[in-house]
Amino acid sequence: MIPLRLHYAPDNASLCVRLALLRAGVPFETVLVDRRSRAQDGAAYRAVNPNGLIPALETSDGPIWETGAILLWLADRHGADLVSGPDHPDRGAVLAWLFWLSNTLHPALRMLFYPERHVTGDTGPLVARTRERVAAMLDILEEGSTRLGRWLGAGESSILDCYLCPMLRWLALYPVGDAAWFDLARWPRLHDIARRMDDRPETRAATAAEGLGPTPFSAPSLPNPPEGSAL
Repeated sequence: MIPLRLHYAPDNASLCVRLALLRAGVPFETVLVDRRSRAQDGAAYRAVNPNGLIPALETSDGPIWETGAILLWLADRHGADLVSGPDHPDRGAVLAWLFWLSNTLHPALRMLFYPERHVTGDTGPLVARTRERVAAMLDILEEGSTRLGRWLGAGESSILDCYLCPMLRWLALYPVGDAAWFDLARWPRLHDIARRMDDRPETRAATAAEGLGPTPFSAPSLPNPPEGSAL
């Protein structure tokens, strides 16, 4: 059986998967995808993830890509306490929010960070509207978080924490020099979730591996990774 092998770049969506792997205590190897040389577009990486997006996880069952899919696979296969079990009454709610993070919030962030990939010419109107949409999404999550119990911001992290907290981090940092519009304090429950995640052992290990700073989610600073580039 091959070990789990995470194809990653610092402070990219692979961070969500790294946190879940560390939380589950699953041995894994990492393979740097060098964004400076556009390694994600090369034939070697495309053989693992044909979409050329980060992350991908190699497993004994074959490669898996898409952050939400990897997180759910990990939780079901290697860390049952990362997600509610199939027969648990919370399963539907947890899956609903997982897919919301994957299908609603995460794509909006990609539009915010890479607007030139979505429109030609002036990207200002798209950026302004996307900021409004993201803020409205976080309003929804702020209110909904109170009903998620142990599955978000509780004593130990779940796949929802592992997915959400890096996205809160990125909103505060990216695009570099153009993120002043975002203030996590506007959403006090989400801010508290981020503070809790700062202090967890999987966060400390991920921070050391990717150079994320002392408060990577509640008050983030730009990364200083020991290898690779976040951009």
